[in-house]
Amino acid sequence: MEKKKASDFRYNTGETKVPWAAVGENYNAEDLMTIIRFMMKGKGADYDKAIEAVEKDIYALDKVAVPPAKLSLDVEVAKAENMCDEYLHTKGSTFLTNCTAGFEIACKYTGLKPGDEVIVPAITFAATMAYPLSIGCKLVFADVDPITLNMDPKDVARKITDKTKMIIPVHIGGYPVDMDPILELAKKHDIVVLEDAAHAFGGEYKHRKLGTIGDFGSFSFHEVKNITSFGEGGILCSNVTEFLPEMRRARFLGTDFTKHIKDWLYEVTSIQGKRGPFVATNFSTTEIQGLGLQLQIARNDQIMKARRDAAAYLNSRLEGCNALRVQDLGNDDIVPTFHLYQLQIDPEKAGGDVQLFKKKIGDKGVTQIAHFGPLYRFAILKDYGYDEDAIAATCPVCEEVFYRRFTHFPIYGLTKEQLDYMADSILEAVDEMKRGV
Repeated sequence: MEKKKASDFRYNTGETKVPWAAVGENYNAEDLMTIIRFMMKGKGADYDKAIEAVEKDIYALDKVAVPPAKLSLDVEVAKAENMCDEYLHTKGSTFLTNCTAGFEIACKYTGLKPGDEVIVPAITFAATMAYPLSIGCKLVFADVDPITLNMDPKDVARKITDKTKMIIPVHIGGYPVDMDPILELAKKHDIVVLEDAAHAFGGEYKHRKLGTIGDFGSFSFHEVKNITSFGEGGILCSNVTEFLPEMRRARFLGTDFTKHIKDWLYEVTSIQGKRGPFVATNFSTTEIQGLGLQLQIARNDQIMKARRDAAAYLNSRLEGCNALRVQDLGNDDIVPTFHLYQLQIDPEKAGGDVQLFKKKIGDKGVTQIAHFGPLYRFAILKDYGYDEDAIAATCPVCEEVFYRRFTHFPIYGLTKEQLDYMADSILEAVDEMKRGV
């Protein structure tokens, strides 16, 4: 019998007279058919015929197949992590339940405590601020760059104090933040940099993959991202060499299967952070997620190319309109992921702001969503004592671009006809605004 690796208490005792399986209840052929119908929906006679044929083969396969020995944190998860390391040029990539879990581990490593200040961009998803806010840190909102909507390094410099312990730049829409000045500030003030790379898997800044530039970087594989691991998942990377041996244990309660206490299967320890130990929680991922991530990483470069090609085509249709600023396509130093197509309107030249533009576009059946609402406008910040108007006064660019200039359009999975219709609708909307109709 093959020698087992260091004991994992979630069983799978292998070939014994009375085994203890890791999987309590296996999935059967009927379950698998339900999953196939969910993943490959359809209707009509041709679909029914194809499903019937698949069902017959699945039930035949069920008679000769055996179920997987484990469903969580095993070979496929490890393969996905190895693929991430190879793709990102990192070591120790850790596959987690989601991107937000990566933020939490990085924050715990930093040793954040009540009263510490964390600088976040004024525009980002709520997950960016969730953990620091939950433990009593003070959120400091950096204004955004008027072209990219990313964190403005100049405003970050203005807002650093001796209480600042972390900066979280966010690559909005997959367009790289200007990282060099942020890293310089962080080094000068001994501040941890956590890249929110939720939109940014595969993008580059000065020939380095986004998410691998700061002390930590966390990626999202939620269903709406460029690639997914069956709807949820995240990868945490780190450049903190001394933390790499700890990072995967931080995913699962600090368990150490290479050691054990008296008469038991494993040891549980705290995780060593920058300012002392912390308690790990559980962000385990499944083998199915690991397999799904492998399949999509393998074609990520193709996906990014298709997205870039679509963005370039839209630019070719829209850049002749003097009232629009189209998506920047990048250059040798800047490689966006094109998670979103960024479009900015000039209210003076267009004869109206982005709110009127969005209404006209919506009336034409074109989906567009400005990402994201300014964080300081949410009720949760008021509940924690933040003054939204006072913060807004410190973020004038955010106020201007979000409410008057910016929106985002879909860029992937569209036909040439849909891209043409979207471009036509954008140009028609601007023309109507200029003419006041």
